[in-house]
Amino acid sequence: MSTSAEPLVLRTPPPFRRDAMVQSWLVVKALSDAGDAVWTIAVAWTAVQVASPAVAGLVVAAGTVPRAMVLLIGGAIADRVDARRMMLLFNGIRVAVLVATALWILSTGPGVAVLLAATIAFGLCDAFYEPAAGTIARQLVRPADLPAYSALSQTLSRLGTMAGAAVGGFLVAWLGMPGSAATDAVTFAVVIAFIAIWLRPRFALPRAARDESVLRGVASGFRHLRDDSATRTLVVSLSGLNLAVAPALAIGLALQASERGWGAGAVGLFEALVGGGAMAGALVVVRWRPSREAVGAFWALIVQGFGIVALGVGVPVVVAAGCLVIGLTAGFASVLLGATFAATVAPEYLGRMSSITRLGDDCLMPLAMAAFGALAAVLPLWTPFALYGGALALLMIVPLRNPRLRAIRLRSGQGASE
Repeated sequence: MSTSAEPLVLRTPPPFRRDAMVQSWLVVKALSDAGDAVWTIAVAWTAVQVASPAVAGLVVAAGTVPRAMVLLIGGAIADRVDARRMMLLFNGIRVAVLVATALWILSTGPGVAVLLAATIAFGLCDAFYEPAAGTIARQLVRPADLPAYSALSQTLSRLGTMAGAAVGGFLVAWLGMPGSAATDAVTFAVVIAFIAIWLRPRFALPRAARDESVLRGVASGFRHLRDDSATRTLVVSLSGLNLAVAPALAIGLALQASERGWGAGAVGLFEALVGGGAMAGALVVVRWRPSREAVGAFWALIVQGFGIVALGVGVPVVVAAGCLVIGLTAGFASVLLGATFAATVAPEYLGRMSSITRLGDDCLMPLAMAAFGALAAVLPLWTPFALYGGALALLMIVPLRNPRLRAIRLRSGQGASE
């Protein structure tokens, strides 16, 4: 997979294992992830206290729609401007939203209006921040180091999210919604300070032309997706990466535990196996990775498909094994595919391709969840597990048959040529 222009080296990075700036950045990101977990729990808890379950669900999901509406615009802008500036700007807006939310609740009390306003504002910030943040890894480390970067990033992020979730409930009970919002604001302030003071790109990515409108920039991104078969296959694969496994874990495990009488504790144990397996799978990439990263990742996802099928068996040991397999393959594959994506997509299209990938997940996930539940309601419970797992395994044959994806080797620092 070729690029139209290669990133310009601004300064030579040190070996990844001794790269203090990048490793510190990943720790700071994990701290922010912990703060986000605290905030998410606080919003959900407060919403169910002040509104009906249906309204509470609307509040929690309110950020998804505005994010989806402007995500492509955020990606087009991310390909034009300096990523650090966008990250600083929208993290600053997040801090302002959190402080305003805390002050509003302290003065008037919690309500649906303030929660909706906060979640919508966060969704809009995500639409601009995430495409910009999606380009930063390619500006910090060599292509050959992207798998190690991605592995450490995902591991620390999961640890941060787990830690934030563990203390989030206690924080909202102790300090209320204002205290939880203030905690998240502090983590974003730390991120802002780190980006402003220490984080400096080593590679300058080519920028998209500014003489066309943003909407034309969006259209240009789709034309690139149409014309580059390897990028198209990679983006489509990443867009649907979670559509099979997320419904199986979120809905299927709960249905299995309820039907078999295992109790909610079993669901927690199974989810813990997935999370632990994902961290282990990501760490494997730090010590070892296949010579052709994309090929190894897609084969791992074929194995994941069989893990999803195993969840439908209904035997606790088999379900536990399936959860562990899903976690291991998810951690392993997501690290390799994320690194392949960052290293091989044309740099001036990286923000737009990242936004398209995220948009696919946002738009299709509700349908995938609803379809899994509908199948489980009218067919034996093992059926949706078998259909979703089998579909994932079969669909992975498509990227594995793409000769340009098969040829990518990140250790050389280059994708396959056209």
